Amino acid sequence: MRTARLRLACVLTAAAALLAGCGLVSSSGTFHDASLPGGEKPLDGAALVVTSKSFTEGVLLGKITATYLAAAGASVTDLTGAPGSASSRQAQLNGDADILWEYTGTGWVTYHGQTEVISDPQELWQRVHDVEKTDHDLEWLPPANFNDTYAFGASTPTAERLNVRTLSQVAALPVADRTFCVDDEFFSRSDGFLPMLQKYGIPYNDPAGVPAGNVTRMDAGVVYTATAKGEPCNFGMIYTTDGRVKNLNLVVLADDREFFLPYSGTAVVRGEIIDRYPQLRGLLGTISERLTDDLMQELNGRVDIDGEDPSDVAYDWLRAEGLIT
Repeated sequence: MRTARLRLACVLTAAAALLAGCGLVSSSGTFHDASLPGGEKPLDGAALVVTSKSFTEGVLLGKITATYLAAAGASVTDLTGAPGSASSRQAQLNGDADILWEYTGTGWVTYHGQTEVISDPQELWQRVHDVEKTDHDLEWLPPANFNDTYAFGASTPTAERLNVRTLSQVAALPVADRTFCVDDEFFSRSDGFLPMLQKYGIPYNDPAGVPAGNVTRMDAGVVYTATAKGEPCNFGMIYTTDGRVKNLNLVVLADDREFFLPYSGTAVVRGEIIDRYPQLRGLLGTISERLTDDLMQELNGRVDIDGEDPSDVAYDWLRAEGLIT
């Protein structure tokens, strides 16, 4: 059964990965060997498959998980870096992968097609937890302390010059100062830029709100540098745990009217696996409770800005926390 599952997983990710026998070598490298500080092996004899999405944060979370669970004695197959969201999700639904870090907003909107905005992170997690358990027998463990959601940022000089720390304060600025940089995807999302402006009472293409000329649409990566320069926009769409937030010294503006859906990072485990290895709850909880927005910005930045390998960053962080030796 394990061999058949791994063959299926190999087929699933062959477009973006190298195959070694039937095992998959992650596009970002394998994880490091380690042990728990006391030498305990609470997962001795367990065989687990860890997958992740292909973007930096997803790979980092997968590497942290694979490294830590292997240190706890599990035989871990590393399927991190699966291309796109669909392949890693489908691998778990098919039983080809056991553990995947997900986001509550993704579960609510993308996987279950819900349009209700639930601003309370705990309530949203509970709703997603319940529907995922019922529909797919997936266990969404208690969320970590970071929220990788949409936000708007400004350079520190811009925030100080305009005296803004919240989106409501942006809405109260003179029209000429309400200039934004966004990417095309966020501009057109049903939970994106245009309804956000409506929520804050500054509708798009309105001379008293946000005239069309005040909005520059560009590639998502360029938004960060444009925002840091304050040109051509004062405010740019960002992700709250992106490493460039800290690197470019951007100010994240508070969403004080709670428009944006929470995207709390959550370890998701197949029900069969969590029942077989209940000790996963405590082990994954040990990781989750340490993860914050600031920490994820730092770890993401080490990969995206400093060019470090995700497996090295994961190993170094686990060692620094005293979780492995």
